[in-house]
Amino acid sequence: MAAASLRYISIVQEIIHQIATTQLEAIERAAEICSDSIVKDGLVFCWGGGHSRMSVEEMFPRIGSYPGFYPMVELALTFYTNVVGNDGLEQSFFIERAEGYAEAILKNYEFGPHDSMICFSSTGINGVVIDMALRAKERGLPVIAVTSVQHADSTPTRHKSGRKLKEIADVVIDNCTPPGDAVVQLEGLKYKVSPTSTIGAATIVNALKARTAELMLAKGVEPVVLTSPHFVDRQEEAQEQLQRVYREFKRRKKMLYGRESS
Repeated sequence: MAAASLRYISIVQEIIHQIATTQLEAIERAAEICSDSIVKDGLVFCWGGGHSRMSVEEMFPRIGSYPGFYPMVELALTFYTNVVGNDGLEQSFFIERAEGYAEAILKNYEFGPHDSMICFSSTGINGVVIDMALRAKERGLPVIAVTSVQHADSTPTRHKSGRKLKEIADVVIDNCTPPGDAVVQLEGLKYKVSPTSTIGAATIVNALKARTAELMLAKGVEPVVLTSPHFVDRQEEAQEQLQRVYREFKRRKKMLYGRESS
C-alpha cells in the first residue's frame, strides 16, 4: 500500500480546505485590487524568486490566464537547476537575500497610477522579496502577498528593516502550508519530504484569477483569455485567440514603457 503517497494527498487536501475556509475574504480583496488595475489599463506585476517563479508563470502566461497580470522573473534567481557550478543553488540562495537587488530590477520599469503588485514567497523573510514589496509601496502600488503565515511566524526576517513580507503587504493571502514546507515524515529518514507550498500557491493563483475575471466582467471588461490550442475542431479559433492575447499583451507592454512614472 502506498501509505506515504496517500498521506501526502491527504495533507494537501487539508491545506486546500483551509484555503477555502479561511482565505476567501483575502482573495476577494486581492481580486478587487487586480480587477481595478486591469480594467483601468494598469498592470498587476507578479514577482517571485526561487521556486515562487512557478506561481508567477501559473498566473500568466498559462492556459486560462489573461494579460493584465505581468510576470516579473529574474534568471539569476530561477535558473539554478545546474545545482552546482554556473547558476547553482549557492548563488541563488545568496542573491535572494541581497538587499538592493529589487531596486535594480524595478528601475527597469515605469509605473502608473493604476498598477499593483503580487509578491509570491512562501517564507516571506528574504531580502529581495521584502525589498520588492517595500519599493513597490514607495511607488504607490498596492501590494498583495501570497505567503505562509506559519512559516513567517516561526522564522526571523533576514531584512535589515526587521520586517517580513506579511507585515508589509496591503493584503496577505496565506497559502496555509506549514513551516519548513515539506510534510511527509518517513521512518528512518531525519528530514521530511514532499513540499506543499507550490500546490497551496497554485490554488490561490487560480482562485484569484477566476474571481478577478468575474469582477472584470461585472465592470464591463472582458478578459482576453489564453485558451488551449490542442483541440482539433477548435485549432483555428484557438490560434486567432492566441493572436488576440499577443496583441493585448503587446498593447499593455507598450503602455508600460510609454507612460509617465508615478
